[in-house]
Amino acid sequence: MPRNALVVRGGWDGHAPVAATELFIPFLEREGFTVRVEESNEVYEDEALLASTDLVVQTVTMSTIERSAFEKLRTAVEGGLGFAGWHGGIADSYRNNSDYLHMVGGQFATHPGKPHDGSLGERPGDASDNFLPYTVEINEAGRSHPITQGLDDFELVNEQYWVLHDDYIDVLATTTHPAREDQPWHRPVTSPAVWTRQWGEGRIFVATPGHDIETLQHASVRTIIERGLLWASRTA
Repeated sequence: MPRNALVVRGGWDGHAPVAATELFIPFLEREGFTVRVEESNEVYEDEALLASTDLVVQTVTMSTIERSAFEKLRTAVEGGLGFAGWHGGIADSYRNNSDYLHMVGGQFATHPGKPHDGSLGERPGDASDNFLPYTVEINEAGRSHPITQGLDDFELVNEQYWVLHDDYIDVLATTTHPAREDQPWHRPVTSPAVWTRQWGEGRIFVATPGHDIETLQHASVRTIIERGLLWASRTA
């Protein structure tokens, strides 16, 4: 049965929203989706379009959203529209809208950078200042979930998201920020790295890895995202 996907991209250019989404559009097309691409979240005002869409893939870091557009998106998700994305394109969107954060269930807070003493590598003054080695750990729930089953824990060297979240998310994988002498926290802090959320009749999928194209092409990251997009798609 034909399915429709809406790719909504924009916001901060540092997350390469065009190049990043272009990685996954061919996959969606192979899976039988007709894909429409929009460069503005104003498309969420189109209730008829949302009603005929099975999956929204959003890559909009920061930016803002009008109240009316968000409310129509939320209503569509509650009615069964799938909503999915990765990294800042979904977990650091629309800081002006607390209801959006409530719907998604987790919000980027920071990505701790390298110590200035060079113990984790030099700081050249670009994005790589925040690239740390870290582990994404598949938890017990993730071992049997269709998004992450069969995958092992894996290592990345990239931004490690510290996420503020609630306990209504279903966490499939985590990452732990160690206590460090150069930082103000005093014990390790574990954040969700992959989660799902049932919102009304709709499914939400979030993966926090995905700062750049190299990370998105990592075999485990790409597998998780591709499976997550399919899982989130409208089921009714």
